[in-house]
Amino acid sequence: MDHHRLILGVLLPGFTGTTAPAWLLQAAEEGLGGVVLFAHNTPDIATTRSLTDSLHEAYPGLLVTIDEEGGDVSRLQAATGSDLPGAAAFGAAGDPELTERGGAALGALLRSAGVDVDLAPVLDVASEPRNPVIGVRAFHTDTEQTAAHGAAFTRGLQAGGVAACGKHFPGHGATTVDSHLTLPVLDADREVFMTRDLPPFTAAAEAGLDSVMTGHLHIPALGPAPASLEPAVTELVRALPGGQEIAIITDALDMGAVAGADQETFGEACVRALEAGADLLCLGSTAGRDDQEMFQLAYDAIAEAVQAGRLSSELLSQAVNRAETLRRRVRSYRADAQELGAEEALNAVAAAGAEAARKAVRVVQGDPVRSGDPVLVDLRQKINQAAGRVTPGFWRALQQRHPQAQVLAPEDPQELAGITPGSAVIALTREPLADPEEQRLLDELLRAQPEAVVVHGGTAASAPEVGSAALVLAHGVGRANAQAVLDLIFGDTDSRES
Repeated sequence: MDHHRLILGVLLPGFTGTTAPAWLLQAAEEGLGGVVLFAHNTPDIATTRSLTDSLHEAYPGLLVTIDEEGGDVSRLQAATGSDLPGAAAFGAAGDPELTERGGAALGALLRSAGVDVDLAPVLDVASEPRNPVIGVRAFHTDTEQTAAHGAAFTRGLQAGGVAACGKHFPGHGATTVDSHLTLPVLDADREVFMTRDLPPFTAAAEAGLDSVMTGHLHIPALGPAPASLEPAVTELVRALPGGQEIAIITDALDMGAVAGADQETFGEACVRALEAGADLLCLGSTAGRDDQEMFQLAYDAIAEAVQAGRLSSELLSQAVNRAETLRRRVRSYRADAQELGAEEALNAVAAAGAEAARKAVRVVQGDPVRSGDPVLVDLRQKINQAAGRVTPGFWRALQQRHPQAQVLAPEDPQELAGITPGSAVIALTREPLADPEEQRLLDELLRAQPEAVVVHGGTAASAPEVGSAALVLAHGVGRANAQAVLDLIFGDTDSRES
């Protein structure tokens, strides 16, 4: 295979729009490894399927990948909020069989949209309450529970007809820094990672995990480079059950932890990831950027490294071969799975999601049942780079159920002062531990509205101080989470007390 095709074969670019640009179709025809879809590519299932059909027509072997975790991180349902409640809700529901059913429904939906690889499940252990980027994207704070649910979700995705990618290897759950912005450094010793963070990846590998996404975090005990650029981390992947065939996909190489906006650093990160043993390079989101330029920067940096002798044809061939193994697995899953239409798959996702979300809701204290006109005060302040600042699922679910509902911003004291007496005030929080401003705003609101119900969308360990107010844990803020919480608040269902 010539160098041009080998280089194309390791690239997973993003692109702008809902139709494939000419440069991308040409690259696909010449052997592009795949693409990564983001929410700006996928406004609805039908549009997404039309897009993926055009890509597969250009190159049937092209791998269409997507970050579809459900809950807080959704691409296919970004505009409405996900019908799956996310990993933490499945973990809180405590039923791996339900988790597998949710994964299978999601896999069927992705297949109906023409997706080949889901960049999920999140296999990080949520061991740090102040983590600004993982949190409820993870199944649990407990290693064994994370492993059980992660393996179940992996099996489910495959049964639905798509390949699975466990992330963020070797474990991003203990960080206090968002790797989209800067490089987290974890000084825990190697034994901690081997016993706390690695078992979920091992369990998923035993279940047949197809690929892993390496995280941009520096673990000095494992090596001097970020995990996505560290050969010792690649060795850990290869030591997993079936690890020699597991494709290593990098997290987005435009992220601040390894490259950011610096073009030269971006190209060098691509080369270093391949030197470390990565098989497919996720180039990142092109929102607000020149998609073709990013692709060309990566291609040129790799081509120069090949010409200079830094990257060998043998190394690139090994990466391309693992990508081909991933393609074969996708074809096998599709052949074995029952194909569902988009509507049928959406119904299956909604059914599994509603059950998990309902079982995940916890009343920590107080009586949350209310009867007045709803007023939602969204206190979430910090930008979550993986999910967006204020995912709209909660708002949409509330306003669909109660068209008269108000959604207020805490920054506007005049709006808050104008809340009608007797209203059912709901305060929505996400990460008050990581963001003291969120806790401060909540304190102010509760002084003015002591009967407000606080709904926390983050992990239980990151819940805010609420005094004597009612506190409900939703384990996420997707549409399914919101519907379950609203059922509780307005008296339509029961929930477990924690």
